[in-house]
Amino acid sequence: MKRVNDFLKKASVYYLATVEGDQPRVRPFGTVNEFEGKLYIQTGKIKPTSKQLAANPKAEICAFADGTWIRVSCELIEDDRFEAKKSMLDAYPNLRHMYDENDGNTQVFYMKNAVATFSAFGKASEVVEF
Repeated sequence: MKRVNDFLKKASVYYLATVEGDQPRVRPFGTVNEFEGKLYIQTGKIKPTSKQLAANPKAEICAFADGTWIRVSCELIEDDRFEAKKSMLDAYPNLRHMYDENDGNTQVFYMKNAVATFSAFGKASEVVEF
């Protein structure tokens, strides 16, 4: 899990895919944070991402850095605790002008049943489960 966290931070931008009905939806994200032994991402409850994950928690993340890419297939499970939200916002203080632990909008999700595949041209893929 640490390797996945480090890679996503190094890439700085990753792409999150969710499903809306039968239509895939992909958008750039940048937040990833380890809290209590789990990897978390963050969004706002007013965003379509939130509604899509409520209907179907299955998601995939993809990022590229230094000739290697990662794909993380997982379920994203909401953690509505103050502490989880605070940990994320403390890790990304630049978000505090838009989000707050108590604003009713900040939402964090942890990765469950995650399978991360690291790939690079000419090399065998490596799989990490967490």
